[in-house]
Amino acid sequence: MREDVETNEEMPQALPRRTPLLRRGMAWLSDVVFPPVCLSCRAGLVTHDALCPACWSRIDFIRPPLCDRLGLPMPYDTGGTMISAAAAADPPSYERARAVAHYTGVMRELVHDFKFSDWHAARKLLSRLMAEAGKSLIAEADVVVPVPLSRARLISRRFNQAALLAQDLSRSSGIVYEPLALVRTRATPQQVGLTRAERKLNVRGAFAVPRAKAACIAGRRVLLVDDVITTGATCGSAARALTRAGAAQVDVLALALVTDYSTVAA
Repeated sequence: MREDVETNEEMPQALPRRTPLLRRGMAWLSDVVFPPVCLSCRAGLVTHDALCPACWSRIDFIRPPLCDRLGLPMPYDTGGTMISAAAAADPPSYERARAVAHYTGVMRELVHDFKFSDWHAARKLLSRLMAEAGKSLIAEADVVVPVPLSRARLISRRFNQAALLAQDLSRSSGIVYEPLALVRTRATPQQVGLTRAERKLNVRGAFAVPRAKAACIAGRRVLLVDDVITTGATCGSAARALTRAGAAQVDVLALALVTDYSTVAA
């Protein structure tokens, strides 16, 4: 037997693992203190991070058949790739866009509270819904990049909702997350109240890929994440910056899509 091996030295002890019974007990206690409620109407539920049936029914989900480019709902399925009249008349600078739902009802309320009221309770649910809606885009993506905020807006809001959603998608899918691969080159006025043409002009040249991050984008298929696609002007400008930096393809994934611009133009 080797004499130089001490067998009775105090060794670091692993922390005890939580047993299933202990985990269930802690979950029960948590539910007593913070009972699960609907994320919209606050009605009591049996599970967290969910909506009640009534509020769920108030989400106008976007389902196939879809325009392959803009993600707009199409009236019927032709059995192949379909392009809407809007996409044919004004093709976007990104390859494809997909969104969870129309920007109406409960989805609009959840997005608004998340974005402007610093209310993150629905984040898990929203991220899961995005992952489901963007399955085909996620499967082909090499890197996920959020649409950035200007520095002043980030300071005032304290977080970038698109970055949080992109981070969640990266964790659930394993796609590389590059939060600094796209930056704002200048602050832009709020888009609310602007016409479609004014929105395009407002964000023209407002994004760039920093030289230090060029290698993260060149030759990669990029999944660009935003909260809402209104006219596509912001995502279009961001996609052009990524394409100039050598991105092989840019797809866009969002929580909501505005299909009736007249309802948000004011």
